[in-house]
Amino acid sequence: MQNVMSPGPLLDARGHLVEAGWAPSEVKSYQRSAVRAPKFRLKEWDYYCVLTPEYGIALTVADNGYMGLLGVSWLDFTTPREVTENVMLPFPMGKLGLPSSADSGDVVVSKGKARFEFRHVDGGRRLIVDYPAFDGGKGLHADLFLESPDDDRMVIATPFPKAPRSFYYNQKVNCLPATGTVRVGAQEFGFASEDAFGVLDWGRGVWTYDNTWYWGSASGLVNGERFGFNIGYGFGDTAAASENIAFVNGVAHKLDRLEFEIPQGTYDGAPWKFSSNDGRFEMKFEPIIDRAATFDVGVLRSIQHQVFGRFTGTVVLDGGTAVEVRDLLGFAEEVRNRW
Repeated sequence: MQNVMSPGPLLDARGHLVEAGWAPSEVKSYQRSAVRAPKFRLKEWDYYCVLTPEYGIALTVADNGYMGLLGVSWLDFTTPREVTENVMLPFPMGKLGLPSSADSGDVVVSKGKARFEFRHVDGGRRLIVDYPAFDGGKGLHADLFLESPDDDRMVIATPFPKAPRSFYYNQKVNCLPATGTVRVGAQEFGFASEDAFGVLDWGRGVWTYDNTWYWGSASGLVNGERFGFNIGYGFGDTAAASENIAFVNGVAHKLDRLEFEIPQGTYDGAPWKFSSNDGRFEMKFEPIIDRAATFDVGVLRSIQHQVFGRFTGTVVLDGGTAVEVRDLLGFAEEVRNRW
């Protein structure tokens, strides 16, 4: 049985999680001032990924205490090719002012000529990015609108064993229809809500030092309906709830436990497989692009493989209906961090 959280504060006066579990909406209120851990241990980020069948973009604004990040990835699934550029921000320690809610408060950060804006507007979210130095000076400008229906989402509060002041409060908001344009150099790419969908990964927390996580996500149309899922595991104590969930037209269908089966020695070659303990999520994943990155400076280390590709398989909904998925674009990743 997975615990569904009730409304209230996320942390108590000692900085401990009041309740572990999941919810289909933002029921717990997060306040940075309630955290009882050093500022350099607190991690906050907003990550958006918006994909079409041919191309996509991923945007990150992160305040990880001793290191901040402005990140852009441009993804071309036809070539295939990806370009990722990051602007590092030393010791932001909360200065980026990331909001305490996924549903209010804007993100506006500039560094040099790079500027990122994640704004709440009527009916959704507007993502505006100017990055003149992108891809060897070609430059990138993005202006996207993500429609934000009043859908269920995956909200989870996860504790860490033997670290009572560590926690992870995370929201995944799938199936956001996208419109707008991205210009890379002299080329302009259009996004239309018929086949462009975004996901928001909103994270706030204090983690233990050494962790490996697995995460997968997809959003699109299946049988003419908005369909998506979030899958993952790997760090923290998830006994109260998993983060595995599927969405159909904004309605959540909670899933139990999953395993990622990644072929040894490769990330963008042989297909991956995903299996659930109850048979409700069985999927094959055909990789297209491995967005790999390694950061290693002594005690700080991150090895990332975010792999974009297409999912094919079956998801069984709460009422027993089986949804057949074929070539649904999304991603799955393995990330190992010491930070």
